[in-house]
Amino acid sequence: MTSPSGKWDARYLGPVPHDGSYYAKCMLGGVLACGFTHAGITPLDVAKCNMQVNPVKYSALGGTLKTLVAEEGSKGIWKGLGPTFVGYSLQGMFKYGLYEVFKDAYMNLAGEDLSNKYKPAIWLAGSASAEVFADIALCPLEMTKVKIQTSPTGTFPIPFGAALTEMSKTKASTRYPFGSLVPLWSRQIPYTMAKFFFFEKIVQLFYTHVFTEPKESYGKTTQLGVTFSSGYLAGVVCAIVSHPADSLVSQLGKAENRGKSIGAISKEVGIMSLATKGLGTRVIMIGTLTGFQWWIYDTFKSTMGMGTTGGK
Repeated sequence: MTSPSGKWDARYLGPVPHDGSYYAKCMLGGVLACGFTHAGITPLDVAKCNMQVNPVKYSALGGTLKTLVAEEGSKGIWKGLGPTFVGYSLQGMFKYGLYEVFKDAYMNLAGEDLSNKYKPAIWLAGSASAEVFADIALCPLEMTKVKIQTSPTGTFPIPFGAALTEMSKTKASTRYPFGSLVPLWSRQIPYTMAKFFFFEKIVQLFYTHVFTEPKESYGKTTQLGVTFSSGYLAGVVCAIVSHPADSLVSQLGKAENRGKSIGAISKEVGIMSLATKGLGTRVIMIGTLTGFQWWIYDTFKSTMGMGTTGGK
């Protein structure tokens, strides 16, 4: 599609122009992709967080889930569902929507030749820029979620509204609402850069070496299959890259770490422990999560006539 001016414009490279309506739909697609998927794997998240903060008691995924159910009932593995759904819906809205905005803006700043030559750098810059804003929206709800999930039974309210009230009351000690923003950025920005870079790169490889005809010549089922496979593989890389910071965010939620600096906590726990405790669970969780997020997002885009993400 040619821009109205006749000049090269990244906003007119796809099947439809990237106008305000397009970006708004991308934001809605991000809400659907992230909110429901993160909420759906809450039991895995509860297990992972407890394995990170108490590896002696919670050493394996199956045993952790059994222990939580035995001690707290089936509701125990769904703790934090409310803040998870709301927080990651907001995060997804900004992550996916602003990625499209920043990607187009950076491509137009670079121009056609540099955009084609340094496409991976634009993916990285666009995703990092989007995640900065996405994490500001997520942080208060992520802090609340972690506190709900890792607090010993009876020491912190589980209902969403009561938990938010308690976080606000104890903000001097919990550093609510943005006390975890820096470690959240250190977890989520590398994660999102890996998520978008490897997704775009793997999609590109699929359409270069496996499905070698023009992307538009393949049916939606094939295109969405490429989307899911690329998303899953990208998610595995994401999990490994971001796990140490994810462990640190969980550690910050522990009562005994109240008031301690990030450096002090890292030294006490150890880098190896931060990098490996709960990693297997997180690889399963994030691989599946990322695959389905991209699939939902691209299904929504395809349904709206916007085309699937990525290509040669």
